[in-house]
Amino acid sequence: MERIYVTGHRNPDTDSVVSAMAYASLRNALGERQFVAARLGHLSDETRLILKRFGFDPPMFVKNMRTQVQDLDFDVPPILHEAVTVNRAWSAMKEDKPVSAIPVTDDEGRLRGMLTAGDIAAFDMQTAEAPNLQDVPVFNILSVLEGQLLHETENVVNTISGEVVLALPQSGELPPFRRKETILICGNQPEMLRQAAEFGVACIVLCQTELPEEIRQYAKNTCIISTPYDSYRTIRRIFQAIPVERLAQKENITAFHLEDYIDDVREVVLQSRYRSYPILDSQERVVGTLSRYHLIRPRRKKVVLVDHNEAAQSVPGLEQTDILAIIDHHRLADIQTKNPIYVRNEPVGSTCTIVAGMYQERGLMPSPKLAGLMAAAIVSDTVLFKSPTSTATDRKMAERMAHIAGLSLEELGQAIFSASAPGDKPVEQLFRADFKEFHIAGHNFGVSQITCMDSDRQIQRKEDFLRLMESARAEHGYSMVLLMLTDVLLEGSRVLCIGGEDTFQKAFNTELREHEAFLPHVMSRKMQIIPMLSALWG
Repeated sequence: MERIYVTGHRNPDTDSVVSAMAYASLRNALGERQFVAARLGHLSDETRLILKRFGFDPPMFVKNMRTQVQDLDFDVPPILHEAVTVNRAWSAMKEDKPVSAIPVTDDEGRLRGMLTAGDIAAFDMQTAEAPNLQDVPVFNILSVLEGQLLHETENVVNTISGEVVLALPQSGELPPFRRKETILICGNQPEMLRQAAEFGVACIVLCQTELPEEIRQYAKNTCIISTPYDSYRTIRRIFQAIPVERLAQKENITAFHLEDYIDDVREVVLQSRYRSYPILDSQERVVGTLSRYHLIRPRRKKVVLVDHNEAAQSVPGLEQTDILAIIDHHRLADIQTKNPIYVRNEPVGSTCTIVAGMYQERGLMPSPKLAGLMAAAIVSDTVLFKSPTSTATDRKMAERMAHIAGLSLEELGQAIFSASAPGDKPVEQLFRADFKEFHIAGHNFGVSQITCMDSDRQIQRKEDFLRLMESARAEHGYSMVLLMLTDVLLEGSRVLCIGGEDTFQKAFNTELREHEAFLPHVMSRKMQIIPMLSALWG
C-alpha cells in the first residue's frame, strides 16, 4: 500500500507536528490506512514535552521527498541462486514476461553477478569449438537430462569433468575416446559400451536404451546415466548443466539501492550501455531490476501539507511529489500543483483548530489523548489566546478538546510555556528551533521566533544572537534576518534585526537601538511581522 505523507513545515513547531499527526489519524480512522504523519526537522523541547505528556511517539523523520528507486514500478524477475543450471535460467528468462537479464545471488540473496540471454548464447557457441565440461555437479546433469543414475564409480563423485563425445557408428576399429576424462554419449551400442567401461571413461550417458548387465562388472570407474532424450538433444542439453555462476557477468556491475534518488540514477543510466540493472536493499540483497523505461514516468510520492503552503518552508524535493491537499492558516504563497487539489485555509490561530473542526464535521470524536494533544497545540500556537492570530473559534475548539481530554487549558498553558522556557540552551539551538525563510516581492529573508517568559534573561545573550544572525545572512544571502523574543508575560516581542534596518524601522514605525527594538502587543510572526513587510514592499 502506497504511503501518503502528511507533513508540516521545516523547523516544526508543536502546531505543525500535531496537525500532521491528527490529520493522518483522521484519514486513517475513516478507512484510508495509508496516511503517515511525518516531520521535517528536530522536535523542540516543548513539542517533546507535549507528546510525552499525552503518550505519543514523534512522527517519522523525512529528510526529503525526492523520488527514489523504491518509488518505481521496477521489475521483479526470477532471482537465481548461483548454483542453478543454465537450463533452468533459460526457462526463467522465457516465462510469461521475458526478461533480458537475471540477477545471480549467493545463499544470503546478495548479488554475485548478472546473467543475460547473450551470455547463454555466447557460451553455446563456444561449446561447438571446445566441447568440455569441468566439475559439473552430477545432480545438475541428472536434472537437465531428466536422467537416472544407473551406476556409480567405486569412489562416489559429486562432479564430473571431461570432453563431451558423441559415439557414432564406427567404420574403423578405433573408439572415439582417447582419455579417461571423457563424457561419452551413446545409444544401443553394446560393444562401444564395453570398450568405454573397460577403458574407464568418466561418464557414459545412455540415450533411450537400457544398460546391459554384463557392462556393470567392467564399469568400476565409470558413472553411467540414462536419459529419455535422443543423442542430439542430449548433447545440446548437457552443456546447460553448468551452474549459472560461471556464465554470469561479475565485473563492473552497476547496481542501485532502493534509497538512491532517481536524478542520480538517471545520470548513471544515460552514461551506461546496459539494459537492466540490479536493485539492492539496505542489506545488499537483490530485490529487483531496473531498466531505462522505468525512469520515463516514475511514481511520485504523495503528500499532504499542513500548517504551511510556501515552497521554501516545505520538504526538499517537493517539486517531485504529488500534492494531494493543503490544510493551513497562513497567507497563500507560491506552491503550485499540476492538478486540482483540496485546499482548506482558514483565518484562525492554529492549524489544529481546523483539523479538530474536520473531526467534528465527520462525526468522529478523537480519543482523550489525541484531543489533549490538539488542545495543547492550539494553546501553544495562540500563546494561550494572547496572540493576535487567536480567534473565538480557536478558544471554542480548544475548550472542546480540553473537555474531551478532561484537562484545564490554563494549567496546560502554564505547563507548556514554563517547560519551553529557553533556559541555558545554546544560542544556535534556540535560533534554529523555529526559523522560517520567506520570499516576498524579490526579498529573501528569515525570521526566527522564541516564545519565552524571561526575555530579560535572553536579551543578555544579544551579542551571540547577532553574530549568529549575521552568519546566517551571509551564508544564505538574506537581505534581512529577524529574531523575535516573544514574551508571554509582557505580551510583546523584543526584536533583533540584522540587515535592512531602515526597512524594519519604516515598516514598524520604530527605532532600532543597537539592532534592537521592543514591539508591544506583537506576538505573531505571520499576522504582525510578515504582513507589515509585505505591505512596505508592495
